Amino acid sequence: MKELSQTGKKNRPALFAGIGVVALLALFPLVAPAPYFLSMLYMVFLYVVLAESWNIIGGFAGYLSFGHVAFFGLGAYTTAFLMNKLALSPVATILSSIPGGFVAALVAFVIGYPCLRLRGPYFAVVTMCFAFVVHMVMQNIDLFGGVEGLWLPAMKQPIHVIRGIFYELMLALMILVILFVRWMEGSKLGKGLVTIREDEEVAQTLGIHTPRIKALAFVLSAFFPGVAGGLHAYYLTYISPENVFDVMVSILIVLMTLFGGGGSWLGALIGAVSLSLVNEFLTTFVGAEIARIIYGMLFIGVILFMPNGIMEFFRRRRRVRLAAEEVSES
Repeated sequence: MKELSQTGKKNRPALFAGIGVVALLALFPLVAPAPYFLSMLYMVFLYVVLAESWNIIGGFAGYLSFGHVAFFGLGAYTTAFLMNKLALSPVATILSSIPGGFVAALVAFVIGYPCLRLRGPYFAVVTMCFAFVVHMVMQNIDLFGGVEGLWLPAMKQPIHVIRGIFYELMLALMILVILFVRWMEGSKLGKGLVTIREDEEVAQTLGIHTPRIKALAFVLSAFFPGVAGGLHAYYLTYISPENVFDVMVSILIVLMTLFGGGGSWLGALIGAVSLSLVNEFLTTFVGAEIARIIYGMLFIGVILFMPNGIMEFFRRRRRVRLAAEEVSES
């Protein structure tokens, strides 16, 4: 009990700091910033949601999915379809992003059983092919707008009010996802997934029902991108297969999570925030094509030199420094 209280005291400053940062972010629209800054932070929140969600299956379980943008796009199309067919009110449309999450989760459940029987590069290739297939299907179905996409009626409020509303909604979703992944990291589910990542055969001998736990992780990792996709569709007021099924987004969220450190809620958070800001800078001042080359080089660098992410890189350096200090003191 004494150790738990001491741990709680150590974590208290970090908790207060986190609450302070969230409070500042929530109050930021009240200072009437330029719409660009609200949009930029909105995209940061979105990438955090996607990276933390991917972390559930890719970081904890070690199953590298390169098709997670498909779940994001399915959520976006679900919300757009419901809004156009049912003529929903703005509030109902925002709530319809939740069914988008359930549609994405249902699709993940259906494809998860056969896909999760594969491992390593085979799973990665199959998930990327799945994203391409969904992209092509949406392009060729007139019910979903085909290649022309779907328009969503915009809110009638001023632009700064609209940006502020979606800013707060994506911030709330980001906090929810972070808290969930943080809880999962210390839960039986998280520990079971880590055991699967380290050695799936050993996990089975320990009594872990690996097919069920992997399927659950895959479904959970698809649900949150589906909700985020629904919100993003209404935020854009226009979606097409090209802007919601871009496989580059899948590669970017994989890179973000691996850069920060897969299997850690904090690692995915750091990776998503840092690289989403880098992404904003590159696409604004350098260009999309050059940015893709830089991402490819960065991806290779992370795999070669920081396979466990930047957090583990600094932890290792800290351990080496502490060991050297102990030797010098002795």
